[in-house]
Amino acid sequence: MKKITALLLVCIFCTTSLSGQNNSNNVRISQLFNFGWKFKSGDMPDAKEVNFNDTDWRSLDLPHDFQIEQPWDKTASKNRGYKAMGIGWYRKTFKADESWKGKRILLDFEGIMLHGDVWLNGKKIGGTDYGYLGFEADIADAIKFDAENVVAVRASTGENENSRWYTGGGLFRDVHLVVKDSVSIARHGIFITTPNISNQSAEVKVQVEIAGIQNKQYNLEINTKIFSPQGKQVAETKTLAPKKSNLFEVEVALPKVSVANPQLWSCETPNLYSAEVELVLDGKVVDKLTKKFGIRTIEFSKEFGMKLNGKKVFLKGVANHHDLGAVGAAAYETSIARMMDQLKAFGFNHIRTSHNPYSESFFDLADEKGILVVDELYDKWGSIRAWAGRKPWNEIWYGNMKEWIKRDRNHPSVIMWSFGNELQFQEERWNFPTSDWGVTTYRLMDVVAKRYDPTRKTTVAMYPARAGGIIKANPDFKIEANIIPPELATVTEVASFNYVWDDYQTYLKHAPNMIIYQSEAVTNELAAPYFGMDRDKMVGLAYWGGIEYWGESQGWPRKGWNYSFFNHSMEPFPQAWLTKSIFTEEPIVHIGIVDSEGESKMWNDQIVGQKVISAHWNRVENEKYNLYTYTNAEEVELFINGESIGVQQNSMDVKKRNTIYWKDVPYSPGIITAVAKTNGKEVARHELKTTGKAVALKIETENKNWKADGMDLQYVKVYAIDSKGNKVPTASGELTFEVSGEGKLIALDNGDHSSDDLFSGNKKTLYKGFAMAILRSNQKGGTVKLKVKGADLKQVTKTFVTN
Repeated sequence: MKKITALLLVCIFCTTSLSGQNNSNNVRISQLFNFGWKFKSGDMPDAKEVNFNDTDWRSLDLPHDFQIEQPWDKTASKNRGYKAMGIGWYRKTFKADESWKGKRILLDFEGIMLHGDVWLNGKKIGGTDYGYLGFEADIADAIKFDAENVVAVRASTGENENSRWYTGGGLFRDVHLVVKDSVSIARHGIFITTPNISNQSAEVKVQVEIAGIQNKQYNLEINTKIFSPQGKQVAETKTLAPKKSNLFEVEVALPKVSVANPQLWSCETPNLYSAEVELVLDGKVVDKLTKKFGIRTIEFSKEFGMKLNGKKVFLKGVANHHDLGAVGAAAYETSIARMMDQLKAFGFNHIRTSHNPYSESFFDLADEKGILVVDELYDKWGSIRAWAGRKPWNEIWYGNMKEWIKRDRNHPSVIMWSFGNELQFQEERWNFPTSDWGVTTYRLMDVVAKRYDPTRKTTVAMYPARAGGIIKANPDFKIEANIIPPELATVTEVASFNYVWDDYQTYLKHAPNMIIYQSEAVTNELAAPYFGMDRDKMVGLAYWGGIEYWGESQGWPRKGWNYSFFNHSMEPFPQAWLTKSIFTEEPIVHIGIVDSEGESKMWNDQIVGQKVISAHWNRVENEKYNLYTYTNAEEVELFINGESIGVQQNSMDVKKRNTIYWKDVPYSPGIITAVAKTNGKEVARHELKTTGKAVALKIETENKNWKADGMDLQYVKVYAIDSKGNKVPTASGELTFEVSGEGKLIALDNGDHSSDDLFSGNKKTLYKGFAMAILRSNQKGGTVKLKVKGADLKQVTKTFVTN
């Protein structure tokens, strides 16, 4: 394999409970601080005080999104998900251990949505002005060892104009309490790269940033052991820290080491190594931290787009916001994992984090599952419109970039940094004008990015505009002489374009060195954005809103974006099989019946919309229906109750490919079957059956190893079925859910994006024959019993065991 500069790694804090703090290896404590909080909606300025009376506050565990619990409000901003803006307060009491004395004691908040502040015992200790990124606060000076300590957090969703989509609100990500020596590894202080990789060996370079040695003459040794994915030690490197350094935190490069016969990280084989870093002061281990990482190479070129480990890979992805359906913005690891699993099952290999950094657990899971990520920092640059920061952009962008890149730079899943979205036009909005369409701003940010990670390419997603900021609403947009790429796109290392895929070849005539990535593709154009690209020479694409999300609604009663391939509960629409037909080599055919022609409208200078399509054969007699068969085969023959109604070829037209349209198909109860053929032979088939009346309920579960850690979720799907066990997708009616044992019900959903119901309570109406319960485990193992019942339907009971 050709030797290529590459980056690898994944950072995971070793979590240690306080009960295990006397362990001989316990030189650093990182305790999950998510449990035992109290919450109250509304602003209470005195809530930060130690003696504030919070006895009537609600008890809960993190992560938590208080905004998703608020009523839907038709008068509120449709962009913010028809939820009112507001304030939420959190409080937690804890006792300090005597063994912490003389140590650094930190509270590490992974984020506060949209921004927030933290107090300990009435003293302000920190906060975040950009809630998608975290911070740590040293509380050693404020903590009490002779009384209970009180942490108070004020979280604000900001104002409507602070975001163009639903953000959620509150302590939506993990919080940790960290106790470590004054001489320690700094925050995000380990950086692992692999300067050279071949089939025979991989060169591993470890850099460690040390805190607590400024102007000291300590005899401090830094030791790192490398472990294979199977847990076997395969390398070791060590060095001495410098003495009398004037820097507050000192970056130390360890001697490079070689790993023989490296097991490469890829989408198909996401192998993860571990690096165990120890600081040894005068012969005593004073800090230890283990990070996971992956060995892989990434190359970009105008000739081949992108290669992973020397092999061409085309990005097949989604660009979505960070919410997770019924749990809102709360970053549950299980919710993220099931989303990734469903995407991979349909052939996706890529996610763009639009338009902000996602949770740390998201990147850990992307590493584990082999998902390629374009990691994005901002929506816009500047403070005039849609700015999510509490302080002006030009005051905090540098600190944001430092935290963001140092946090995420070790993940092998991260292949590119994106500094922002929809740039290039209306520079006056930024409050940081450079009069060159952001070229200077990008170059400044690129210097900072390279300071903390010189191994990855950088980009900026372009609004669908031409050079000179000409947008579609301008009549000059259609003039052929104006089909010139935006100025900013010609200087970014990778040129990222939202939409306008049919202009890429013309753009390349003006800027032939561009490496092109379609950062947003529109779903209503179906397979055209994919087939319309030069997939041999371009990087890939990400379908915008491939999964329904809250906010950016196209009109009440819809609560968010719904021109998607999956609904917000991750149930696939028929169009999802179209993506599978283009993203995989597996022979596919799938029937989708048109329920309505939907709508088409202009949004963000782009035509969007989607037909309403479903996959069932419970229809009205004597009526005719239009339908689609999605297939990657050469032809499809359609049958109704065994009688052929015709054969159609798969068009090679990029705007029609893999999408065969059937008009005025007569309905007859029974079975409709699509048979796909290639070279005259059947390669796939799909059939829909007319079902009987719903008489019972059926449960399907997802989490086979439900952990009793207080954090793990169990998603339980409930379907109405007929007397033969067939799912009845037209069934309705209210269900009641009862949960007992070592778990609790945290949300109910049915995938209806237009419902005015909330996700709390124990009742939910079937929607298209479907409902779903989300259960959270307790910290104690045992049994959890779920009973679901509905009128005129045989109830169903399921017993789980958590451990």
